[in-house]
Amino acid sequence: MKLYFSVNFGTKVGERLVLRLYDEKNEHRDHQLNYSENNNWTTEIDYFSKTIQYKYLLVSEQGDILDEEIPTHNLNLPNSFKEFVIFDQWNLKNFPENYLTNKILHNRLQGFKPEKLSVVKKQTHLFRIEAPLYHPNWTLVLIGNVDVLGNWNGERSVELKQTDYGIWEVGVEIPTHQTVLYKYAIKNKNTGQLIYIEPGENRWVFGNPTKDILYVKADHYFKFNNETLWHSAGVAVPVFALRTEDGFGVGEFSDIKKLGDWANDAKLSVIQILPINDTTANYTWTDSYPYAAISVYALHPQYLSVEKLEYALPKKLVKEYQDKKAELNALSLIDYEQMIFGKWKFANAIFEENQEAILKDRNFKKFIKDNEEWLMPYSAFCVLRDKYKTPNFNDWKTHKKFVAGKVATLYAPKHKDYATIMLHAWVQYQLHLQLQDAVEYLHQLGLSVKGDLPIGIYRYSVEAWTEPELFGMDFQAGAPPDQFSDLGQNWEFPTYNWEVMKADDYQWWKKRFKVLEQYFDAMRIDHILGFFRIWRMPISATQGLLGYFYPAVPVTEREFSDRQIPFNYDRYIKPFVNEPILWETFGESKEKIQNHFFDHQNGNFTFKPEFDTQRKLTDYFKKESWDWAEEKLISLAGNVLFLTEETENGIVYHPRFNIAKTTSYKYLPDWEKAKLSDVYNDYFFKRQDGLWYQKAMEKLPALLNSTTMLICGEDLGLVPDSVPVVMDKLAITALKVQRMPSDNIPFYDPKNASYLNVVTASSHDSSTLRQWWHEDRNLTQKYFNQQLGQYGTAPWDLTPDLSEMIMKQHLFTEAMLAIFPIQEFLATDDDLMNPNMDEERINNPAVFPHYWRYRMHLKLEDLKEQTDFNQKIAGWIEASGRD
Repeated sequence: MKLYFSVNFGTKVGERLVLRLYDEKNEHRDHQLNYSENNNWTTEIDYFSKTIQYKYLLVSEQGDILDEEIPTHNLNLPNSFKEFVIFDQWNLKNFPENYLTNKILHNRLQGFKPEKLSVVKKQTHLFRIEAPLYHPNWTLVLIGNVDVLGNWNGERSVELKQTDYGIWEVGVEIPTHQTVLYKYAIKNKNTGQLIYIEPGENRWVFGNPTKDILYVKADHYFKFNNETLWHSAGVAVPVFALRTEDGFGVGEFSDIKKLGDWANDAKLSVIQILPINDTTANYTWTDSYPYAAISVYALHPQYLSVEKLEYALPKKLVKEYQDKKAELNALSLIDYEQMIFGKWKFANAIFEENQEAILKDRNFKKFIKDNEEWLMPYSAFCVLRDKYKTPNFNDWKTHKKFVAGKVATLYAPKHKDYATIMLHAWVQYQLHLQLQDAVEYLHQLGLSVKGDLPIGIYRYSVEAWTEPELFGMDFQAGAPPDQFSDLGQNWEFPTYNWEVMKADDYQWWKKRFKVLEQYFDAMRIDHILGFFRIWRMPISATQGLLGYFYPAVPVTEREFSDRQIPFNYDRYIKPFVNEPILWETFGESKEKIQNHFFDHQNGNFTFKPEFDTQRKLTDYFKKESWDWAEEKLISLAGNVLFLTEETENGIVYHPRFNIAKTTSYKYLPDWEKAKLSDVYNDYFFKRQDGLWYQKAMEKLPALLNSTTMLICGEDLGLVPDSVPVVMDKLAITALKVQRMPSDNIPFYDPKNASYLNVVTASSHDSSTLRQWWHEDRNLTQKYFNQQLGQYGTAPWDLTPDLSEMIMKQHLFTEAMLAIFPIQEFLATDDDLMNPNMDEERINNPAVFPHYWRYRMHLKLEDLKEQTDFNQKIAGWIEASGRD
């Protein structure tokens, strides 16, 4: 079989194109293309399969890859020909068909059956295009300047067949020497009318009078406009926050069905939730933090519905269960500790009573076999955690280091812990069944589910125990100071060892995506900036202030010298404390503080060795209370100008964030301040972008190609210039929160959001709109007048009509998705809003650890009965074209 490839692509002198052809084993061979005229590149290949997967690469004279296609080309060629001329185009990831042909499209096209394509010997051309049409009543047609294409008459246009989700093909006979001009169009199946024809210049292909060669016109993008692209609206609510008659003081997976019933009535089509992985470290309220999972695979037992397990609760426990359920459901907020204790008590009782039948269950056995790679280490981890009363495997008496063979002995049926191992595995099986059931129910309604992928892993997690080589266990991840926190954030997670992960093409991430894909149609990647660089702190730090970007282009001693800066290690690296600073900080308690915590040297003070890091001070203050002085001393331990990093080439330096706000900086001469300010600005705003672009492009394409989920990136915070460039190139939707603009403006106007955006009024990390209205009255007044276009003084409280106005600002935009927290929907109705708005905040990032205990104040059953309210929302969604 002969394949003649032809692609038009502009190159510079010395650059060339390569075609990379993949086989069934995903191994590849590269073929050089030859340049002809007018930027045309061609090659001829002998091939022996009708199914072809390939991509084009742009290569330098030295053989370096300068650019490459991220999505691959996939062709299924008809059996009736042996020679094919393939007219191609460079296939960008951010063509809509490459990111919209995903699991959401599958949900929209309920009951879709691929159409069979027949290409017979007399036909000369195969037209193929990828166009995700989300409206089930739409079909794609071809019109052109020859008789067989209708001579531009829409009534005689040629219908394409949808041979797979979003893939349209048709074979036609055009035996002519003339150039064929054509366009694609959308036709309404019900009316037969063309509702949209591609704008701009005509497409073209050579006529083909040769009977034995098939011309394949591989068009890789349909020219959508904003009206024909998919737009959607959704609700964001943590599963734990759902309130129903069935719950046990917390939302459960089965409650998602009732949320889906309400969302369907309101014509919403996306449900967004927070991470749902198991965070059980201590069985205390600190485990309520959903971004610190002890397993990136296991689901959280708090979402288990005891009533919907495959076996009934023992009769002797029914009344106790019902009483506890009524008590917990009456609370306005979650009582995490009582809830999780109760769930385990009742689940364990059911398991013990039915253990013999459970262990014989074929479906349960199959679940174990299919998931044993993560499930059995997780179950063993849970047993050891409970046995030694800590998730910190470094403190266990046995199995401190994971040795697969030794840990496997716990799985043996004769082992004393075997039943407990199986209990944890069975709970995971039941959670899987209940979540899968809920997701399938939503899919039947045409709803899609958007999950949340935490950027980090918990330091004492199954993955840290079983695969420590993948993580930087000597470091902590977090975020620099921002509007949430002046001190920055220390998540205490280890960082990633990206070089080790890269060695096997990021298989750890790909497996993680594959498991998530069982349940989710779209995925929010928490802190996507972490794929560019992470904010890294040494273990000795407790505040995010004492971090630096990793990887980064650091400052070297040579650079200090070149810039004529008198680098002094003690002055720049150690906390600077002098007499005036101690007086300003501690006043009359100065002498007591300095005698206990400091040594006096050369007119300045240094922390005594037992107090010379934030971690040492924090540990000390857990045992000894110094009240008001504690925070100030920890802050003084961060009064440095630069942070050190040990590399293969010696020690390098990173400027401390907000260096100019330190008192250490304050006591430098003005000329030295100016020089350090230049270093600071160069480090944070100039020198890093190229490196971070490169690092992101190493990781993200491989991950995107491994999943059929729509990927959205949470890109808030200190966003480097390379981030929007990469996200646009890879078609990752960005997040626009109105009150968190990336530019130096008071608030973001949603009307400026382009298509590849998710717009929202608030997030789980922010206050609700009603709370925000009271935080800064000057800002509220400006927002009321300038953004909402209202006259006079802003009302004291955010009124329902203003809430509705804000919602509509976001809905009537070009953004792909408009998703709002459930609290913001309820704020548009006087009768439905929570009387106590301060119970509605989900998280405050400035407070760590934070108790995540928000629950809806209304039952979903009651919300579904609010017909007028639901129809009001449905009207907004329909009017904005998001139904």
